[in-house]
Amino acid sequence: MKQRLLTAIAAVAMVASPALAELTIVDTSYRTGPYAANGIPFSDGYQDYFTLLNERDGGIGGEKINLVECETGYNTEKGVECYEATKGEGALVYQPLSTGITYQLIPKATADGIPLHTMGYGRTSAKAGEVFKWVFNYPANYWDGASLAITHLAEQNEGDLSGKKVALVYHNSAYGKEPIRTLEKLAEKHGYELMLLPVDHPGQEQKSQWLQVRQQRPDYVIMWGWGVMNQVAIQEAVNIRFPMENFIGIWWSGSENDVKSAGAGADGYKALTFHNLGSDYPVYDDIQQYVVDTGNAAGAGDQIGSVLYNRGMYAAMLAAEAIKTAQEMHGTAAINAAQMRDGMENLEMTEEKMAALGLPNFGPEFKVSCENHGGNGFGAVSQWNAEAGAFDLITEYYQSDQEVIQPLVEEDSAAFAEENGIEPGC
Repeated sequence: MKQRLLTAIAAVAMVASPALAELTIVDTSYRTGPYAANGIPFSDGYQDYFTLLNERDGGIGGEKINLVECETGYNTEKGVECYEATKGEGALVYQPLSTGITYQLIPKATADGIPLHTMGYGRTSAKAGEVFKWVFNYPANYWDGASLAITHLAEQNEGDLSGKKVALVYHNSAYGKEPIRTLEKLAEKHGYELMLLPVDHPGQEQKSQWLQVRQQRPDYVIMWGWGVMNQVAIQEAVNIRFPMENFIGIWWSGSENDVKSAGAGADGYKALTFHNLGSDYPVYDDIQQYVVDTGNAAGAGDQIGSVLYNRGMYAAMLAAEAIKTAQEMHGTAAINAAQMRDGMENLEMTEEKMAALGLPNFGPEFKVSCENHGGNGFGAVSQWNAEAGAFDLITEYYQSDQEVIQPLVEEDSAAFAEENGIEPGC
């Protein structure tokens, strides 16, 4: 395996080995900057899974994986520079791990014929494959997340949120603004009042927002945060004694990093997720044996089973399964980016397949198609157990309100197609 760490200026060889790898995977990571604490475990999980496939299986379909890491610092400009610096190496897919970078890469990757997988982030309407032919956001998107949160809150109120007040504390960026439209539509349907509280990057100052929460007393708070913003928000909620069981974050606001600094006060905090938790899966025994114990781990090997390590590993697993699908479809192991796109568009994840991979009941079942690049919108709710020091799933996977979300996807994707002269079709 050949690993390289690329900066925006220069590429530095990390491991010298023959350039035999045919399946190039780029990890646009951020191990530096204000969001490094979250970027590191995701990147570790992402890389460790591909390393496992190389070390245990000899790659995928007999082809070794060429893993390239490029540091973005969660900076949109650097993210675009990483893309431009690495796309010529035969990259099969990009997972930007940033909504800002995603928005910039959609036209570039589309023009270059390289697929994007924006798992649970990015432009929600990219679910419409007839328009966004090179962009995928399975198994769930931000509008699904907004709906899943509201469905959970409604269930806490016997299905009736009329007269309730729901506050959205959100990162004041493209990422944080994604759920607003959906929450407004859901407010019309369910009769709750929506209160918007933007937080400027990176989110260390939130006194005024939580003063408003204390004064206006919303029944529930939904959070769309990332990095230090989450930690500050949870601590501020503790300070004003906001009930944690009424505070629910999107899946990017639900890692151990977000809650541990608040100590016992964070107990009961909730967060959405589209994958399972912990390390009690056979695949992690293999990662320990073939990756960590052999000194091939991307990091210190101490993040296994953490929420974001699991998410990075899950993203890599889905990419690997798309590669397998493409190899089968095209009758070749050394696939290119266009063939990878076909594999992603024909990916099907079943419980039987996940169990065979050593990940039983790890994620929801879903099937991708030309019309649907986003999966079926299933997610679950997790809750922080401060005493155990872990998030636990407290619901089964359930589906978002497609009656509200699908028309929004169709409307937004149609507008994008018109603006960009795209003729939708499969």
